[in-house]
Amino acid sequence: MYAKKTMEELERQSAEEMKNVGKHSIIVILDEVRSMHNVGSVFRTCDAFAVEAIYLCGYTPTPPHRDIHKTALGATETVSWKHYPKTIEAITAAREAGYKIYAIEQAHNSVVMSNFNWQNEKTAFVFGNELSGVSDDILRMADGCIEIPQWGSKHSLNISVTVGVVLWEIVRKK
Repeated sequence: MYAKKTMEELERQSAEEMKNVGKHSIIVILDEVRSMHNVGSVFRTCDAFAVEAIYLCGYTPTPPHRDIHKTALGATETVSWKHYPKTIEAITAAREAGYKIYAIEQAHNSVVMSNFNWQNEKTAFVFGNELSGVSDDILRMADGCIEIPQWGSKHSLNISVTVGVVLWEIVRKK
């Protein structure tokens, strides 16, 4: 028989405690993402996987906004974030802080997600616009490109789902 765990059993930490928890050396960079619901969902996923920070770039919506909070469920208070007017500025800042940059995109010479060997090094993952993906300028700046194999007719996942797949695959191997 199954029963849901209580809040005490889940040992959830407060927002203040989460800010001081050891985080994975991962930055999620959102390159011109349109949907506030997607942004909120990415915050929630980054909280679940103890990601160091989110960089919101260009016209990507930023907190506070009720539509972001609707899906983030408080994660905007537990995950550090910054806004950059241009994605190039976010990548430059991450690279100067010692992060390798990987775009998540279906591209020539990309590495299949299951073959990507993360060694717990400082890494920034760039996720692109819901319709056009990661921009060509950003792909040229990346140290590499990672692709999630897909077999359906759409050949794409919602960005919030993609972030979840990538972070799960990376963190579980640690």
